[in-house]
Amino acid sequence: MSDALTLAAEARTEFGKGFARRARAAGKIPAVIYGHGTDPVHVTLPAHDTAMALKHPNALLTIELGKDSQLAIAKDVQRDPVKRIIEHIDLIIVKKGEKITVDVPLHVVGESAPGTIHIQDHTTLQVIAEATHIPEGFEANIEGLEEGHNLTAGQIELPKGVELVTDPDAIVVNIAVPRAAVADEAEEAAAEGGAAAEGEAAEAAEAPEASE
Repeated sequence: MSDALTLAAEARTEFGKGFARRARAAGKIPAVIYGHGTDPVHVTLPAHDTAMALKHPNALLTIELGKDSQLAIAKDVQRDPVKRIIEHIDLIIVKKGEKITVDVPLHVVGESAPGTIHIQDHTTLQVIAEATHIPEGFEANIEGLEEGHNLTAGQIELPKGVELVTDPDAIVVNIAVPRAAVADEAEEAAAEGGAAAEGEAAEAAEAPEASE
């Protein structure tokens, strides 16, 4: 995403859980901005607008604080484990033209061969990308892939200028047959084998004995 989303920040001098609760009740989220050798700046951000902006992975943000503005991305987002509301955000300052290391979501597209399923071992790929042009996601195309086929990180197509950090040999998606189907096949084979054995035994019992 190259277009920065603007958030109006307010400076804060209060800290602690009590202040955080009051801030959230007022529709604000405590945050801290740091990076590039600057002192951390503690702010609050508008809760609704911030939550909407962070629906985009690695969203590029313009943080406006008074007359100053800073480009930043969310380095860490702390959420309530039950309510899932945002409790605190760490924002790291970025510059145009600067390359940074980020985790980008990996999405599976297409359908594997009939009777198979896909198992996704990596939901993100770590890459180096320009801070103002971070991809929103990558695609792993499994269309028509047969059982036993694997896709590795190195096989995922990346945009120009994006460098893979994840081990290129790491398996990100593999194609398999569901265990239930394998078990059913084994049971059918065993049943067929048992039936064949019973048939052979019956034939042997019915066969006339050789005269002495």
